[in-house]
Amino acid sequence: MFRELTRKNKEIPLLECIEILKNEKRGVLSVLGDGGYPYGMPMNHFYCEEDNKLYFHCGKTGHRLDALKNCDKVSFCVFGEGEKIENDWALNFKSVIVFGRMEIVDDMQKIINITIGLSHKFTVDEDYIKREIETFGKETLLLALTPEHICGKKIKES
Repeated sequence: MFRELTRKNKEIPLLECIEILKNEKRGVLSVLGDGGYPYGMPMNHFYCEEDNKLYFHCGKTGHRLDALKNCDKVSFCVFGEGEKIENDWALNFKSVIVFGRMEIVDDMQKIINITIGLSHKFTVDEDYIKREIETFGKETLLLALTPEHICGKKIKES
């Protein structure tokens, strides 16, 4: 059902893909938008090792949610900052694409737990995290992406 990479020598193993998903802070979530057009938006995310799902927080209305009501299939692309090799202009980096289905999570305790985990990717300020959850927790919608296919590859710009 999902395509194999054309250049197998560029493929990275699943465990390395998961490490990238755990460590990188943001990526682009793509849904099937209005009129059949793809709609991609930058999102920060949290990879949960307990259930192997990706989580996203967002508001309770908008283009993204309207699209998800019509089609729960999504893709999410993440890539690292990359590195330059001395005396070479090309950037070398790794990318991961996740294909799967998105669902809304309405369990408030799960929303709080995942939001704390996501927040720790950006700050260790526990007071700030607590205030944000108390202020915006009830207004936050949590989306869970259940992966059906994960693939990653090494890329060298050239």
